[in-house]
Amino acid sequence: MSILPNLVRSLLLSVLMSFVAPILVVGSFFLLCFSVSYLPILESIGSTGTTLIIDFLSVFGTGYPLQGVLVIGLACALVGGLFDLFNFYCYQNMGSH
Repeated sequence: MSILPNLVRSLLLSVLMSFVAPILVVGSFFLLCFSVSYLPILESIGSTGTTLIIDFLSVFGTGYPLQGVLVIGLACALVGGLFDLFNFYCYQNMGSH
């Protein structure tokens, strides 16, 4: 039986999860700051937080925050895929001993 289907399935799943996780984290933090900005007491903290997040993402997206989120997601997906390949390689070599 070939190990290629197991490798491809594991690699696609880890790349997908590694891509989605940072987008969800940044998006939820942005949503939290945005919703806090509607509270009268914490309005300045929430608006400052959303501005800082947009500025941070604009650095990675060459002026576009959405592009910055995608760049961060793609970088994390690449690293997650490389970790999965390394893990698969190590597990394959350990099984043969």
